Amino acid sequence: MAKIEAGKLEAKIAELLAAFYERRRARLAELKLVKILKRKNPYLYRARGVSSASAIVREILEAFITSSDEGIFGNVFFEPLAKWAAEQAASGTPGVNVSVAASEGVDVSVEDAVCYAAIAVKSGVNIFNAQSRKRQLQDFDALRRRVSKLNKRFDAVIGYCYGQKKRREDSTSPVIELAGQEFWERVTGEEGFYIRFLSLMRDLPQKHAPIFREELGRAENRLVAEFLFHFADASGQIDWPKLAAFNSGKETLKLAKYSGQPTS
Repeated sequence: MAKIEAGKLEAKIAELLAAFYERRRARLAELKLVKILKRKNPYLYRARGVSSASAIVREILEAFITSSDEGIFGNVFFEPLAKWAAEQAASGTPGVNVSVAASEGVDVSVEDAVCYAAIAVKSGVNIFNAQSRKRQLQDFDALRRRVSKLNKRFDAVIGYCYGQKKRREDSTSPVIELAGQEFWERVTGEEGFYIRFLSLMRDLPQKHAPIFREELGRAENRLVAEFLFHFADASGQIDWPKLAAFNSGKETLKLAKYSGQPTS
């Protein structure tokens, strides 16, 4: 495998970071307060002495960003980078063929004279539950059957873009599980790739962050205004009974239509 040229890698990192921040901003703009409040615990807010709409909204936004960023980063940064890096590293190497999205559940396949490696790219090591892991193994088995006519060794690889995984390749395991440095080395042939692409982010996050903070501020203002419209009385106090009825009532509490404009 060839070492990926620094200039190309840096440009790709810049492209993927821009996509990450754009998706973050888009998700904030799409956020719907009433849908989130259906899943929150109003009794906990009350028990902790929360008394302002802004405090509730900030907690909602912090939790939303924490949960959504992991998925966004995996989808628009890690996975595209792994696919691109595999193609770049194999480029110009005789007898090596790289395919992206080769099959259901397989993100990258790397084929050489003796081996067909099917790689499923995952973000972190805790991505699977029992059902999703079973589905992943079924996807590998389906591809294994299709390529058996090639008469090559079939490596089913689950690659985790960060973290550590104690499980290693052995005769009793149906898959090879590689995490962090080991995964990126398998994809690129470069031992230090997992550090190199991190360093090439340079100061790009600091350039994107102020724009995101502006979007976050707008989202907070929008959600606070909507919360006050629906769940505050004339004095500005949170109407806890109404909030509880909306969240937990036996019958769905219908809210007045909120247009986003001040009421007269």
